[in-house]
Amino acid sequence: MVTMSFFMSRSAFRLPLLWMALLGISASSLAQPAAQTGVTGRNFIVAVVDAEPITNHDVNLRVSQIRQQLSQQGRSVGPDSSLLREALERLINEKALLQFAKETGVDVDNSNSELSASATSPDTARPLGARQEQREQLTLQRLTERNVPSRIKISDAEIDQVIREQQGSQVNTSSDIELGHILVAVPESANEDQIKRLQSRAQELLTRLQQGADFSTVAKEASDGAERDKGGMMGLRPSDRYPTLFMEATQSLKVGGLSAVVRSGAGFHILKLVSKRSSQTMTVTETRVRHILLRPNSQLSQTAARAKLAEDRRAIEAGKADFAQLAQEQSQDTSSTSGGDLGWVGPGMFVPEFEQVMNKLAIGQMSDPTVSRFGVHLIQVLARREAAISEREVRDMVRNSLREKKFDEAYQMWVQEVRGRAYVEYRDAPQ
Repeated sequence: MVTMSFFMSRSAFRLPLLWMALLGISASSLAQPAAQTGVTGRNFIVAVVDAEPITNHDVNLRVSQIRQQLSQQGRSVGPDSSLLREALERLINEKALLQFAKETGVDVDNSNSELSASATSPDTARPLGARQEQREQLTLQRLTERNVPSRIKISDAEIDQVIREQQGSQVNTSSDIELGHILVAVPESANEDQIKRLQSRAQELLTRLQQGADFSTVAKEASDGAERDKGGMMGLRPSDRYPTLFMEATQSLKVGGLSAVVRSGAGFHILKLVSKRSSQTMTVTETRVRHILLRPNSQLSQTAARAKLAEDRRAIEAGKADFAQLAQEQSQDTSSTSGGDLGWVGPGMFVPEFEQVMNKLAIGQMSDPTVSRFGVHLIQVLARREAAISEREVRDMVRNSLREKKFDEAYQMWVQEVRGRAYVEYRDAPQ
């Protein structure tokens, strides 16, 4: 059974469409000097956002970052004119957001643990501008997390629609019911006359009940069943845990209805449908998975991270290294303490770029280094199983999936609103 606490315990890994992916900034491209990115051209002001200038140099630096990101993702690079416009618009959005962060008191100071944690010994020698850029990106992340999730609204009707359209899952509807039971027992040695008298007795009891007698009182007085002391109540249980004979006799009854007298090898039975509660479960394929996560930064490019994990994969396959030990030593994720183990997960628990690769792996198989919005992963599937989840868990799973899909749209609308409040002045076109 899937436990929904997993949604919270993995939230840092699964947070939908984070700020860097949406702004189009690669962590590995932050704070790289102009000499490394091939930035050229004269420097002049191309736009002003709330008195904050954006220079031609800034735009060209961002163009180089976009080129590098597209190249690492294996995507085609558009013409220079298109990249210049895209870079300028991204910078305008960032300036507007940073101004909004300042106005609303969202900031990351130099003592912030996230900012400090990224500083290794060579990192301490980075230019002041590099740390300032990283500080701005962390501020944008915090601002996004504060403003966007609350804008995402998911209705019950949307969840119902998705559940109806679910593909590849087996949905079973069953009922939990409680029956009242009165038994008039028939001894094994009974002759035909005795059987007729006992049948007549059962019919008389049924007539009393039909005339309004209390079922529990009659059961305590006259039933030979094991539930006599409980007023004939058999307890709420799944329908498949009742004898088939009982279910056939009560399947057309409404709650409160009485069956006809039913004969079995034990005697004559009178049944009452006391309560009925429908329950829906969905059977899904759960995967036990572990990973090693490397987060690109100014000291580790995405290319270097992929090369490192490819080397780890070869070492594990050759028996020269252990996956769990490498995860403990290298993985930049809270799962590192458990050897990278992410536990049992159902559909929709991870971002699509991770889950799509995971779903294609055979048990025991490792992926090639896989890029997601959170970094570069080495993924291994440990096991799979079919598991039934409750109706509530189904709805929580669907709600989480819809939130993921709506995050991008909500983010873009929010950015446009913030930008609409800012003063933006275009000057000379970037070159």
